[in-house]
Amino acid sequence: MKYSIGSVLILALLAGCTGNLKAPVIERTQSSTKPVAKSATQARKPVIAPKAVSEKPADWRPDSYIVKKGDTLYAIGLEYGFDYKDIANWNGITPPAYTIRVGQALKLKAPASAGSSPVVSPAVAAPAATEGSVVSAIKTEAPPQAKPLDEPTPAAASPETKADAAKPVEKPAEKPLDDSAVEWGWPAVGKILAKFSDSNKGLDIAGSIGQPVLAAASGKVVYSGNGLRGYGKMVIIKHNTTYLSAYAHNSQIVVKEGQDVVKGQKIAEMGNSDADSIMLHFEIRKLGQPIDPEKFLPANATMN
Repeated sequence: MKYSIGSVLILALLAGCTGNLKAPVIERTQSSTKPVAKSATQARKPVIAPKAVSEKPADWRPDSYIVKKGDTLYAIGLEYGFDYKDIANWNGITPPAYTIRVGQALKLKAPASAGSSPVVSPAVAAPAATEGSVVSAIKTEAPPQAKPLDEPTPAAASPETKADAAKPVEKPAEKPLDDSAVEWGWPAVGKILAKFSDSNKGLDIAGSIGQPVLAAASGKVVYSGNGLRGYGKMVIIKHNTTYLSAYAHNSQIVVKEGQDVVKGQKIAEMGNSDADSIMLHFEIRKLGQPIDPEKFLPANATMN
């Protein structure tokens, strides 16, 4: 067979290339039961069950309060939702002076041995606390001591009575406070000048001088006076251990501290004390915190 020079050269080149090529080496490993580890970026994050969210305590208020310059027992009581006379009683602040001092630590919880609030006559305006001063929160005259009533001589106890008396008296369990039991109503009729907001802690209701201001719900009057700066002549009603309501800028107050009132009862007359116009400033406070009254009051188109 005859080959051309070109053909010989091509065959030579192919033979040379074929001699240099190596077969690919494939390494086979035995299968392993161990999973192949993933990189750090590919590894799945462990699933962690969310922690149970603890509910906010029903009573958020602190156990104590440090008196600051300008404070009064009235303002402290309103801020934390207490009768100021209770705060005085818990801290041994006695009539007639009811003094507090700047820097004084006031207990805001009733001690186990605390008794009922002392009975006092209506309060007068109190000076604000100043540094290094003794502050009189209220000035009243102590009421005369009540004459004890004659008690009947107890009859001799029978054996059954003695046996029963030896048994420990079980105190009935206290029912949880049902705040929904409070029946709210509008404290006055008039146009709403300002609604509840971050800067306004209640509702401002327009009206005329002398217009009746009504108790929004039944309760006990725990403040009646003009000792809170910016509120003018003011009434505060305690409805239960949770709710207070406040009525400010009155021209006249017709109820006294310690008086029980019912829903719709006249407690004051509208005015403009410590205000630029005739209005009622109305607040509802839950454990001292101001809340939107319109969420509790019944719908009333005449108020808007």
